[in-house]
Amino acid sequence: MIRVELPQHLRTLARVSGEVTVEVNGQATLGSVLDALEQAYPMLRGTIRDHGTLQRRAFLRFFVCAEDWSHEAPGKPLPDEITSGKEPFLIVGAIAGG
Repeated sequence: MIRVELPQHLRTLARVSGEVTVEVNGQATLGSVLDALEQAYPMLRGTIRDHGTLQRRAFLRFFVCAEDWSHEAPGKPLPDEITSGKEPFLIVGAIAGG
Protein backbone atom coordinates (compact mmCIF):
# COMPACT_ATOMS: atom_id res chain seq x y z
CA MET A 1 0.00 0.00 0.00
CA ILE A 2 1.22 3.45 -0.92
CA ARG A 3 0.41 6.31 1.45
CA VAL A 4 -0.62 9.51 -0.34
CA GLU A 5 -1.05 12.94 1.20
CA LEU A 6 -3.28 15.29 -0.77
CA PRO A 7 -3.62 19.07 -0.52
CA GLN A 8 -6.75 20.30 1.24
CA HIS A 9 -8.71 21.17 -1.91
CA LEU A 10 -8.23 17.65 -3.30
CA ARG A 11 -9.10 16.06 0.06
CA THR A 12 -12.33 18.04 0.01
CA LEU A 13 -13.10 16.94 -3.56
CA ALA A 14 -12.32 13.29 -2.74
CA ARG A 15 -14.31 13.54 0.52
CA VAL A 16 -11.46 12.28 2.68
CA SER A 17 -10.19 13.85 5.86
CA GLY A 18 -6.56 12.79 5.84
CA GLU A 19 -4.00 10.60 4.21
CA VAL A 20 -5.23 7.98 1.73
CA THR A 21 -3.73 4.66 0.69
CA VAL A 22 -3.73 3.09 -2.76
CA GLU A 23 -2.81 -0.36 -4.02
CA VAL A 24 -0.52 -0.44 -7.05
CA ASN A 25 -0.51 -3.48 -9.31
CA GLY A 26 2.97 -4.23 -10.58
CA GLN A 27 5.91 -1.89 -10.13
CA ALA A 28 5.22 1.25 -8.10
CA THR A 29 6.11 4.24 -10.26
CA LEU A 30 5.11 7.86 -10.21
CA GLY A 31 2.56 7.19 -12.96
CA SER A 32 1.17 3.98 -11.47
CA VAL A 33 0.51 5.71 -8.13
CA LEU A 34 -1.38 8.50 -9.91
CA ASP A 35 -3.30 5.90 -11.96
CA ALA A 36 -4.26 4.03 -8.78
CA LEU A 37 -5.25 7.26 -7.04
CA GLU A 38 -7.51 8.30 -9.93
CA GLN A 39 -9.03 4.83 -10.06
CA ALA A 40 -9.77 4.81 -6.32
CA TYR A 41 -11.04 8.40 -6.38
CA PRO A 42 -12.54 9.03 -9.85
CA MET A 43 -13.53 12.57 -8.87
CA LEU A 44 -9.82 13.44 -8.92
CA ARG A 45 -9.42 12.61 -12.63
CA GLY A 46 -8.30 15.71 -14.44
CA THR A 47 -7.45 17.59 -11.26
CA ILE A 48 -3.92 16.24 -10.77
CA ARG A 49 -3.11 15.49 -14.42
CA ASP A 50 -4.60 16.65 -17.70
CA HIS A 51 -7.18 14.18 -19.08
CA GLY A 52 -5.59 13.87 -22.51
CA THR A 53 -1.86 14.37 -22.03
CA LEU A 54 -1.58 13.07 -18.44
CA GLN A 55 0.77 15.97 -17.74
CA ARG A 56 0.91 17.30 -14.18
CA ARG A 57 -1.29 20.32 -13.53
CA ALA A 58 0.77 23.49 -13.21
CA PHE A 59 0.02 24.30 -9.57
CA LEU A 60 0.64 20.84 -8.14
CA ARG A 61 3.98 19.35 -7.14
CA PHE A 62 4.98 15.77 -6.28
CA PHE A 63 7.41 15.03 -3.46
CA VAL A 64 9.09 11.71 -2.75
CA CYS A 65 11.29 11.38 0.34
CA ALA A 66 11.65 15.19 0.59
CA GLU A 67 12.70 15.47 -3.07
CA ASP A 68 10.72 17.26 -5.79
CA TRP A 69 9.67 14.66 -8.37
CA SER A 70 7.37 16.99 -10.29
CA HIS A 71 9.45 16.76 -13.47
CA GLU A 72 10.41 13.08 -13.23
CA ALA A 73 9.30 10.56 -15.86
CA PRO A 74 6.03 8.76 -15.02
CA GLY A 75 7.79 5.40 -15.31
CA LYS A 76 10.45 6.18 -12.71
CA PRO A 77 10.26 3.58 -9.91
CA LEU A 78 9.50 4.87 -6.44
CA PRO A 79 12.04 4.20 -3.66
CA ASP A 80 11.53 1.53 -1.02
CA GLU A 81 10.63 4.13 1.62
CA ILE A 82 7.47 4.93 -0.38
CA THR A 83 6.60 1.39 -1.47
CA SER A 84 7.00 0.06 2.08
CA GLY A 85 4.72 2.75 3.49
CA LYS A 86 7.46 4.21 5.66
CA GLU A 87 7.18 7.58 3.87
CA PRO A 88 4.12 9.08 2.13
CA PHE A 89 3.95 10.23 -1.47
CA LEU A 90 3.11 13.94 -1.25
CA ILE A 91 0.99 15.94 -3.66
CA VAL A 92 1.42 19.57 -2.73
CA GLY A 93 -0.49 22.60 -3.97
CA ALA A 94 2.01 25.19 -5.22
CA ILE A 95 1.55 28.82 -4.29
CA ALA A 96 2.10 31.64 -6.76
CA GLY A 97 2.29 35.30 -6.12
CA GLY A 98 4.28 38.36 -6.80
